[in-house]
Order: sequence, then C-alpha cells, then structure tokens
Amino acid sequence: MSRIGRLPIVIPPSVDVQIDGKLIKVKGPKGALEFSFPKDITVSMQNGILNVSRPSDARIHRALHGTTRALIQNMVTGVSTGFERVLEINGVGYRAEVQGKNLVLNLGYSHPIVVEPPTGISFDVDPKTRQIKISGPDKQVVGQMADNIRKTRPPEPYLGKGIKYQEEKIRRKAGKSGKG
Repeated sequence: MSRIGRLPIVIPPSVDVQIDGKLIKVKGPKGALEFSFPKDITVSMQNGILNVSRPSDARIHRALHGTTRALIQNMVTGVSTGFERVLEINGVGYRAEVQGKNLVLNLGYSHPIVVEPPTGISFDVDPKTRQIKISGPDKQVVGQMADNIRKTRPPEPYLGKGIKYQEEKIRRKAGKSGKG
C-alpha cells in the first residue's frame, strides 16, 4: 500500500469538510477550496479524520491513491494556515512595491511590470530586505504565481542579478578572464 496514501488526514477544529460524491469541499479561516477526486478512489470521514483508499493494487490506483491524499492534505493545510513563498530581488535599481492589490516590479526594463494577483493570493513587499512574500490558501496557485514572477527576471550566473527563491542557491560562473 502507498505509504503516503494510507496516512490519515486529521481535520483541525476550525476546518469544515464536506464530501459530495466525488467532490470534496474544504472551508476554513483562510478561504474555501474544492477538489474533484478520481472515480476509483474512495474518501471517507470518521471522527474528524479523513481516510483515502483504493480498490486494487493496480499501478494507476497506486499512483492516484498517494496523489489524492496529498492534494486533500494540502487543501486542509491551506485553508487553516495557508502557504507562503518568498522571493528575493538582487540587483542595483531593482525594486518591487505593492500598489493596491497589484505588484509593480522595476527590474531594469524600459517599463515597470505589473502583476495582478489571482483570487485568494496576496503580495507583501519588504523594501528593506527586498523580499516579496506571496501567500494564499492554494499551494499550487501560490507556487505558480511565484514562478511567474521569477520568470520576469531570472537570476543570471555571472553577477547574480535577478529574482530568486529565498532558499535557492545561484551557481556563479567566472567571467571571461577566468578570475573570480
């Protein structure tokens, strides 16, 4: 059996879970999410604990078992505590600011880049440390938004300028002369 799939999902008291056929709805203090799980997978709730099970040991069922359980766990975690990604800006003159809900990036281009957040996503910019915090209840949307912002000016290997994840290490290269 799947090691991830067989783990129970404990529902915090502040989270409400409803299972309607093959649709699961999770509502909490940070928002509401829903997910339509595969028809072969069974989700049952007893005493505030969700269990995900599969009908057989077929390869497709094993794959869907762990994936479904992980997605439901991410939904429960997202609506109770939320997810956050932190990006760092490196480079002279590069900066970011929040105007209303939008994120405005000045990254050395001839124009500022305006990033509009999808529903449920919020931006927070610390100008002193030059960090952008992206937060929201949906882990997939937070990660995709962070990647879209990073793609506007990815870090380059010679000077290290650009936008990078906080935990990312940039492999630096020596210049033409080989000094470094």
